[in-house]
Amino acid sequence: MRKTGKLALMALLTAIALTIFVIENQIPAPVPVPGVKLGLANIITLITMKILGKKEAGAVLLVRILMGAVYAGSPSTLLFSAAGGLLAFLVMCLLVGRFGDDQLWIVSALSGIAHNAGQLLACVLVVKTPGVFAYAPILAASGIITGVFTGFAAQYLLRALKKTRIW
Repeated sequence: MRKTGKLALMALLTAIALTIFVIENQIPAPVPVPGVKLGLANIITLITMKILGKKEAGAVLLVRILMGAVYAGSPSTLLFSAAGGLLAFLVMCLLVGRFGDDQLWIVSALSGIAHNAGQLLACVLVVKTPGVFAYAPILAASGIITGVFTGFAAQYLLRALKKTRIW
């Protein structure tokens, strides 16, 4: 793929991830626990990593986090998204090559746990009390559940994209 085509695809994937993020922010949380959300934009991060590579996926994620914070209008969104996104991305980078395309759900579930751990760490820095770690079991469970869901979605989307031979 040429450099221009790659850049255009990255811009498209970023726009899709940002759109998903903004729409998801309008959906009420499935449980009344701070930090629990579906994380559907991570589908695009996984797809980008598989199609274009880790560096490109990191760039798409970074731009989505920055622009998502602008659209959400909250500095705390930037802090929590960045902390969670960074840890989740690191886990994805470590694991994506070790699992096949039909096992992205495992990578995604572990990334979901890492994302919530990053958010908890950021929260401890903000509120300056370790009491927020009481949320850890709930956030770990939600990270697994939502991670499995987004991982399966990424698997099926990747399979469909391979059939269309878009890249």
